[in-house]
Amino acid sequence: MAFFHFLFGKNEPSPNNVEILPSTEFLKAAIDKGEQLIDVRTYYEYDKEHINGAINIDWFQPSQFNRAIRKIDKERPVYVYCRTGNRSQKAARKIAELGFVRVFDLKGGINAAK
Repeated sequence: MAFFHFLFGKNEPSPNNVEILPSTEFLKAAIDKGEQLIDVRTYYEYDKEHINGAINIDWFQPSQFNRAIRKIDKERPVYVYCRTGNRSQKAARKIAELGFVRVFDLKGGINAAK
């Protein structure tokens, strides 16, 4: 049964409140609704290009990441992205573990949104 759900199931949230969205859905929800949008890349990557409205919280700076993420509203959805989706997947799991209600990760990262 779980196998068929895996094959044919919709993009439902995982048990840890993280949902991976394709770029069109991610951008529409994050930008159009003015949600909390977090770029977890380094400052230099963020400075080169980022999605308008995103705040930069560098995943590679763990103490700063933990401090900054605790200032984000846990009751509102959080949209997370990086370059390819690897860092944001880890960051999204961490954010969900901290008790955020809904966390969305950009499938393929900002590269997929181009």
